[in-house]
Amino acid sequence: MLFDQFVYDQTPAKYSDKVLLLDDDHLKDKKNIDAEFREKGFEIVDYIDDLKFRIEHEDDVKADGKKIAVFADSDSYVPYDLLKRLAAYKITLQNLFLDLQVDPLRGMDKTRLDLVVQAYTTAFVKKFNKARTEEFIEKQVLSTENVKSYLEKLESQLRSIVSEAKTPQDWFATAELKAKMEVLGSRYEVLCDTDYANDAFRDYCMEEFGTLSTKLDRESPIIVSRAMEFMKEHSDRFVVIVMDGMSEFDWNIIAESFTGIQYRKSSMMAMIPSTTSVSRQCLLGGKLPQKLESPWKQDKEKKEFISCAMELGFQENQIGYERGYEADFNSAIRCGAIIIMDVDEMVHSQKQGRTGMAQDITLLSKQGKLAGLTSRLLKKGFDVYITADHGNTACTGLGHVTGTGVEVETKSRRFLVLKDFADKDKVKEKYDLLEYPKYYLPKEYDYLICDSRNSFDVKGEEVMSHGGITLDEVVVPFIKIKAVENNG
Repeated sequence: MLFDQFVYDQTPAKYSDKVLLLDDDHLKDKKNIDAEFREKGFEIVDYIDDLKFRIEHEDDVKADGKKIAVFADSDSYVPYDLLKRLAAYKITLQNLFLDLQVDPLRGMDKTRLDLVVQAYTTAFVKKFNKARTEEFIEKQVLSTENVKSYLEKLESQLRSIVSEAKTPQDWFATAELKAKMEVLGSRYEVLCDTDYANDAFRDYCMEEFGTLSTKLDRESPIIVSRAMEFMKEHSDRFVVIVMDGMSEFDWNIIAESFTGIQYRKSSMMAMIPSTTSVSRQCLLGGKLPQKLESPWKQDKEKKEFISCAMELGFQENQIGYERGYEADFNSAIRCGAIIIMDVDEMVHSQKQGRTGMAQDITLLSKQGKLAGLTSRLLKKGFDVYITADHGNTACTGLGHVTGTGVEVETKSRRFLVLKDFADKDKVKEKYDLLEYPKYYLPKEYDYLICDSRNSFDVKGEEVMSHGGITLDEVVVPFIKIKAVENNG
C-alpha cells in the first residue's frame, strides 16, 4: 500500500542489498512496514546486540546478492565494521514527512497514513506547523476527493488481483484489500462496488473448495479444520480466541486497538456453509463436517475441542475452554480456547448494514477488550491466536422459506439443507439458488445456497447475515501473536 511503499522508497533499500533501518518510532511493530521489505526479497532481522547478530547473521552481511534489512534503534551499539557494510537510514515520521509537524500523525492507522502519503506527495506542502498540519489533514488528507482518489487506486489493484486469483493466498489478499476498501468507504460515505470479487470467489469455491484440506502453507492453516494442528505445530502453549462472526472488515477496525502488540496476520477459509455450528466445530475439533458428531448443532463443541486437543498430545488437565473477555487459565493449561460472541451479536441485531457495523466495531475496538485479553494471556506465557469461525455480509431479504421440507435447521438465512426433497428444482428456481457440490459435507443431504447479496429474510429488508459463500463470510482473519516477541 501507499505508506509501506513510501517508506521503502525513502530508504537505501532501493539501491542497496544490505540496509540498517533505525526504527525510532517503532513503525515495524506498530505498522508492520517490514512486509514491503519482505515482498522485495529482504530477510528481516531485529538487531538485539553485536554478539547475537554476528553469530547469526555476519555471513549474511558479507554474502553477495543476499538481501538483509536490519531493524534497530538509534541507541543500539552497532560496530563500525558493520556500519560500513550496511546502508543506514533513520525511519521516523519526521524523516518521512519533513514538511509536516508529525504529532497529529502518530495515532493514525495505516489507512490514514496511506491517505496522508497520497495528499502529501501531490499537494504543495512547505514546513507546516502543528496548526497548519491539522488543517492539512482535515481539509486535504480526509477530504472526500482524496478518499475517492485513493479508493480508485485500491479498486484498480483489487480488479487486477481478482482477475489473476488462482490460489487460496490470492483470495486471502483479495479479501484483505476488499475489506480495507469497504471500511474506508463506510467511514467516509463513499460507495465501493466490489460485488465482482464475490462473484469470482463464488466460482472459485464451486470448483476448488474441495481441494483446500490438502493444501499447506507456512503462514496459515488454509482452512479451519487444519487450524488446531497448525497452532500445535507452531506453539507448545497457546490459546485460540474465536471471535464468532468476525470478518476481515471487522478485524481491519479491531486491529487499530492492537498498538504495541506485535502480531502477524494471515487468513484462512471458514467451512461452507459458513455457519457457527459447522465451521466453529471444524475449527476447534480439527475435523471436516462429515466427521463431526453433530454438525448442525453446537452441543458437542466443547467435547470436539477437548478430543482434538488430546489427539494432539495434550492431557485433559492441560486443556481449557472458556467464554468471554474475563476468561482465565491456570498455569497447568497448555491448550485453551476462548469464545467471544460480540461481533456475531452485532451482526444479527444490525439495522444499518456495513455502515452500522463499522460504527459498532469501532466502538468495540476503542473499548480495547480484545487487546486487553490478549495482553493478559501473553503475560501469562501463552502464544495467542485470534481468528473467527466465519465472517458476515450485507444481504437483501428474499422472503422466508416455507413449506419446502427443509430437513435440517442450520440457523442460516443463506443456506438450505434438504433430504429426499422432490421439489428441490422448484425451490432453486423460485429463489435463484445455487446447488452446492457437497464438499466435505454429509452426502445424504442436498445443499442450496443464496447468491452473494440475498438471504431468507423479510422480502426487501436490508440485513447482515452469514452462512453463504462470499469472501466476507468465508475468508476470516488468522492472527498469530507470540509471547516471546511481546514480553520483552
